[in-house]
Amino acid sequence: MREAAIAEPEFRVVRGNPTGEETAALAVVLAARLAAGSAEAVRPGRRTVGGWADRSRTVRAPLTPGPGSWRRAAGP
Repeated sequence: MREAAIAEPEFRVVRGNPTGEETAALAVVLAARLAAGSAEAVRPGRRTVGGWADRSRTVRAPLTPGPGSWRRAAGP
């Protein structure tokens, strides 16, 4: 049987002395972030829409009937 090759570490702590639990928590957070990024890459057809291309901007505000509303309708 072949011995498993020791891989290069994915990240390295350069300052401080973290406990095993802290290092494990960091690994979980980084793995979750990596998984979220790859889930976004699976859907290449979806693009983020900027504010200028947002169609909800073209929707008109609701009408507010009441006294003098005909005057407000003609103004800016």
